[in-house]
Amino acid sequence: MTLFGDGLEAAVQKAFTRPAPKGAPAQMRYLVRQLKGTRQVAQLLRVSQRTVERYVKGQIRKPRPDLAARLEREVKKRWQPQIRAKARQTAATTGGIVIDTRARIGYTAPVGSTDDARVRHLTVALPPQYAARLFDAQQSGAGDQQLQQIAAEGLKEVYFQDGGRRAGSLEEVRFTDVEHVEFDL
Repeated sequence: MTLFGDGLEAAVQKAFTRPAPKGAPAQMRYLVRQLKGTRQVAQLLRVSQRTVERYVKGQIRKPRPDLAARLEREVKKRWQPQIRAKARQTAATTGGIVIDTRARIGYTAPVGSTDDARVRHLTVALPPQYAARLFDAQQSGAGDQQLQQIAAEGLKEVYFQDGGRRAGSLEEVRFTDVEHVEFDL
């Protein structure tokens, strides 16, 4: 499970204007339309082509839990691509992104300051350039560690340095032991 990648994806999915198909037959029909054939869907979901055809016809309605999870994930991944792109674009250019996290956060600072990491619960609005960096990194296949580093840089600028008004000598923010992270556009 990737906390940051899944969190970004959930934030984008909140922008959907219509709910994704719910039942297995409806989800299977949607994937068949998207991938233009039952063979491609069968390969994607690692089931037989005949199984896909049975779902499309409604002969099978309740998939195994592992197949249901794969089916749900693949449908959500492809659902409303234009709205998904527009939500990302808006966050990256004008809106920014809100991060709500509970994690151990500390920083590297000059001698004489209290820089011990401690568990903090923060809800911070990051500016659009950090939203753009997060989405670009996610699109290029970055792992949770890289996404976490980008979020830490955003927290350093916005929360600790208050846009350059304080803590100017702050060098690095350490963002570890993430208990939960949630994003909102």
